[in-house]
Amino acid sequence: MDWLKDNYTTLISNHLVRSAIIIVGSIVIAKITDLVFTGIFKRLTSRTNTELDDKIVNLLHRPIFYSILFVGFSMAVKTATLPEYIDFALVGTFKTGTIIVWLFLISKVFTLSMDWASAQARNRLLQHKTLPLFNNLGKIAIGLFGTYFIFLSWNININGILASAGVLGVILGLAAKDTVANFFAGIFLMADSPFKEGDYILLETGERGYVKSMGLRSTRFMTRDDIEITIPNSVMASSKIVNESGGPEDIERVRISLQVAYGSDIDAVKTLLKQIALDNDNVQNQPEPRVRFREFGKSGIKLQLLFWIFKPEIRGRTVDSVNTEIYKQFNSNNIIIPYPTMKVLMQEK
Repeated sequence: MDWLKDNYTTLISNHLVRSAIIIVGSIVIAKITDLVFTGIFKRLTSRTNTELDDKIVNLLHRPIFYSILFVGFSMAVKTATLPEYIDFALVGTFKTGTIIVWLFLISKVFTLSMDWASAQARNRLLQHKTLPLFNNLGKIAIGLFGTYFIFLSWNININGILASAGVLGVILGLAAKDTVANFFAGIFLMADSPFKEGDYILLETGERGYVKSMGLRSTRFMTRDDIEITIPNSVMASSKIVNESGGPEDIERVRISLQVAYGSDIDAVKTLLKQIALDNDNVQNQPEPRVRFREFGKSGIKLQLLFWIFKPEIRGRTVDSVNTEIYKQFNSNNIIIPYPTMKVLMQEK
């Protein structure tokens, strides 16, 4: 103890000793600060219902600790009065380490936030297909941002490189404008969700079929003839599309219009038509098939049979089956289907 008192001034004036004291002090301060800040944050996050903030607080330990530690190490290097090139290399290394630690934190927080946002029922933009895309784009942006600051920490001016990259980006954007248009159209289609994979849709060209797959560049569509069509997303986004699988219910209504001759027993015809629909295996019992008297036509009474089917793709075969049975039953029950006639009077010469 006496020796320490006698040599206190000498020790303090020694640059290496002061650097060592700063290093030890920075370790202690870093640990205390880490415990205090994370303790405060944990109390605040315990009052919330989400687990996202708890996970973020757990990730803060290492960045807080190492940031204070690297600041202390940099101060120790400055205090040690080392040669300029060693001083520059060590301080640059500590700055780079601090930036990298915070980059990892930001990347982790970004990924957790995206996963949390995609789990929200109302979020249509972040889906299982678009989530990896946004995660990768976000990580690339974070990486570029961090790289810029790492260069600055080493006193490297990259403004010229950034300007060149901007010009190159404009050139590439003009050269690949169709690809870029399809890319953004794909994102908007997934966000807006006018249809999804497995939906039965009607294209503006009149073709019907299933949506086989939706990508960021194009949408693949399987027609009723089992022909796969690939359509650019920019075309899909600007076209009128009828989603026959849309709506709150999975069933679809089918209408069949027909005429019976004047003088027919209208009640018997309605009963027969409803029974024909109910006897068909593809027709749903609920809602129950119904027949509507639409109008008095020129040749007969215009009726409409309405029934519901489960899947849009069976519409064609169901209509064929029901129409065939209507024709057979009308023939069996002597119900006349009128058709336009024309009387031609020939003048005798």
